[in-house]
This record gives sequence, structure tokens and C-alpha cells, in this order.
Amino acid sequence: MTDKTVLIVDDEAPIREMIAVALQMAGYHCLEAHNAQTAHALIVDHQPDIVLLDWMMPDVSGIELARRLKREPMTAKIPIIMLTARGEEDNKIQGLEAGADDYITKPFSPRELIARLKAVLRRTATAGIDESIEVEGLCLDPSSQRVSSDGSPLEIGPTEFRLLQFFMSNPERAYSRSQLLDQVWGGNVYVEERTVDVHIRRLRLTLGAKHRHLVQTVRGTGYRFSTKV
Repeated sequence: MTDKTVLIVDDEAPIREMIAVALQMAGYHCLEAHNAQTAHALIVDHQPDIVLLDWMMPDVSGIELARRLKREPMTAKIPIIMLTARGEEDNKIQGLEAGADDYITKPFSPRELIARLKAVLRRTATAGIDESIEVEGLCLDPSSQRVSSDGSPLEIGPTEFRLLQFFMSNPERAYSRSQLLDQVWGGNVYVEERTVDVHIRRLRLTLGAKHRHLVQTVRGTGYRFSTKV
């Protein structure tokens, strides 16, 4: 399961239903809108993690809604995937210039849609995260790829760095091994879930006695990063 919410915006109910069923089977929460006005209200109220937006809609087109969302500070950072029957290069460029993060031409398979959705979520999750994160003297600097404990540098491997960066960026939430594989390793990489346990052990060793308690095991679920006991 995932904690991500997807807003599906399409004026054709059968298409919304097909997409919603596929996403729900993949563990996503879904919201639906049949026009731009309803979609905008849902976006403001629920702040979905990503919007699947049909180009051709009555009254206000998907392109117009995408431009509006990117203009408004509250919604500017929500990623958008355009869904359209228009496959010409000029249309794709127009969609991307309007602010879409990806562009999928109809017809498409549910597997392709989910793979592209995961890729956009991974890209946008780390985009712009270049400021240092500090928790109880543990400091992670994404721009220099360095980690320090009370000012002393720690030797950390690249996978453990990505794992720690994800944890520190998403504290106090429990994640399953499959969720960590998807977020840290990427959905297209086939790695066994027990690999997560190996890297968690390495990360705790790297953090040492001062900070290893921050990476906590959640029985029956997986792991979380927390300052609480």
C-alpha cells in the first residue's frame, strides 16, 4: 500500500473508473473530477500528491487548468501528468510548457500509467531538496552528499544516504519494506525486500550510538524515522 493520493480529472466516467480501479489495486487513494472547476476545488481542499489531467474537457481544458495550477503558489508544486489522445510532438510540447511533468497518449495500459506515475512522484519528491536537514545534531546535506553527527563527518554509502534522506524528509511515518524499495531504490528496480533490512543495519551502524535510535523498527509494518520513543 501507498499513502499517495491521486486526483483523476476526465469528463468521461468510464475512463476515470478504469484508471481508479488500476490505481486502487496498486494501493493508491483516488479522487475523481469530471471538469476543471470540480478538480480545482478538490485540489485546494485535499492537496493530492499528483493529478492525472485529461486535455480535452468541456468549458475549461486541461491545458488551461494546468496553467492555473502552476500560477497559484498553493498548487504550483503538485505534479501533473497530462492524458490525451493528441500524440503529435507540438501537442506534447504545449502540454509540457503548460506545466505538465509528463504526457501520456491514449490509449495506454494501466501498467504504463502506474510506472510513469511512480517515476514522476520519485522525481518530484526529491526535486529542489538541497537544503540541509538537521535532527538532534544529525545533519544531512543533499547538495554535498555529506552526513555529520554533532559536526563530525560520517562515512556513509550512497544507498544508506538515500535511505537516510528519505527518512529525514518524511519523519514520524511508518513505511513498509516495499514502500521503501519503491521510494529509495525505484519501482523499476527488482530487489528483494530483505535487502532493506541489510541497509537499515548498515545505516544504524553508520549513525552510531548517538543517533541509531532514530531509525526505528515498527513491528508488523517496517521502519520509521522518529525522535519519539
